[in-house]
Amino acid sequence: MAENKKAKLSPRMWFNLIVFGLMGQIAWNVENMYFNTFLYNSVYTGASQQAVDGSINVMTAISLMVALSAATAVITTFIMGTLSDRMNKRKVFISVGYIAWGVVTGAFGFISRDNVQAITGISDSVKILTITVSTVIVMDCVMTFMGSTSNDSAFNAWVTDVTEESNRPFVETVLAVLPIAATGIVVGLGAVLTQMGYEKFFIILGALVSVCGIMGLFSLTDSKNGKKKDGNYFADLIYGFRPSVIKENGGLYLALAAMSIFGIAVQVFFPYIILYLQHVILPASGELLSVKNIVCVVIALVFILAAFLGLMKGAEKIGRTKVFIISGVLFCVGLFLMYFMKDIGMLLLAAAPMGAGYALLTILFSASIRDMTPEDRVGQFQGVRMIFAVLLPMVFGPMIGNIAIQNSAVTYINEYNVEAILPSSLMFLCASVVGLLLFIPVIALNKKGMKK
Repeated sequence: MAENKKAKLSPRMWFNLIVFGLMGQIAWNVENMYFNTFLYNSVYTGASQQAVDGSINVMTAISLMVALSAATAVITTFIMGTLSDRMNKRKVFISVGYIAWGVVTGAFGFISRDNVQAITGISDSVKILTITVSTVIVMDCVMTFMGSTSNDSAFNAWVTDVTEESNRPFVETVLAVLPIAATGIVVGLGAVLTQMGYEKFFIILGALVSVCGIMGLFSLTDSKNGKKKDGNYFADLIYGFRPSVIKENGGLYLALAAMSIFGIAVQVFFPYIILYLQHVILPASGELLSVKNIVCVVIALVFILAAFLGLMKGAEKIGRTKVFIISGVLFCVGLFLMYFMKDIGMLLLAAAPMGAGYALLTILFSASIRDMTPEDRVGQFQGVRMIFAVLLPMVFGPMIGNIAIQNSAVTYINEYNVEAILPSSLMFLCASVVGLLLFIPVIALNKKGMKK
């Protein structure tokens, strides 16, 4: 009985887990989904053919922005994660970080070619477009610094601080649902607010994130179990790369490798998915609220829910490894089917197994990695986790996706009589192939005795 009481989280703790988890995911969704569309639909749209041809290709700009943002996230998490470990003050890093995160997000509403021209006095259209694109990329890195400080390093470490092995899978289940909820919120608000301009969209969502940070000044408390770390700060930064540490935590690094492959597969298509829906699928779908499309949505949701609940319940009996494999199969098969679908209804049906597999893999990887992370080195391992979870996926994934898009050579003439490139379904096929590779470390992990 004492063990159950110890594992129980207070209502206040759940409030902070859900609010900060949700708002963090909302902020990341704004960056991951709408900074790309902001470049494509706002910064590049309306530019002359000369400016577009003379500046960086839009898909390459998206790939570069994602990669640089990932590098910033990893460097930040190494430095700030280790610092939060040594100070044992997660609350300050989370609250102040969220406030600054929201402010920087709102600042994107004021980035435009017109404002760049007004500030610099430059008249050359190629230079204006290039400077505007560069400004977006630099500001994305600044935003990532704030987000990685507050969310990736401090909040993730705080979650590990306040949970334990017995309640961690359930907490991870809740946290894994939040990205889906955040995606729905951001897409829903984006559909409405972007019609009024990206300025309102970024300012409103940025304000929500900042308000969350202000609340945290009063609602968050640091874990009483944490202890301030001593020793050499710079030695701690490279702690996770020591051969002895890697050997001692072999299961953790196998899980990280599998998660990295999974992340690369996701990032092959994710940076381009909104553009693909906006400019390829929806124009070819006809009546969006047709009976067929509504039926497809219902079937997709039922399948995702049934697969999710069934496998989560089955995990108690068959173990994590088998659920990993089943989830990986669902993920890869769904992506393979999405390659062939050309309208929104059929695409949603194909996306159902992919979505179920994605959600389950996210939960399993997160819970397993938390379980295997040494409790006295949580902050230091956040940087290692970020290399596998963010840097490698967001460098190689968009690069593969960009190659697939460039080779498909799908273009159209937009309303400004400028030739524009479009994402293609080939990215789903490439993502499916990459996804198959995650079974190699998962099987190896099973041989090392993955916890049930």
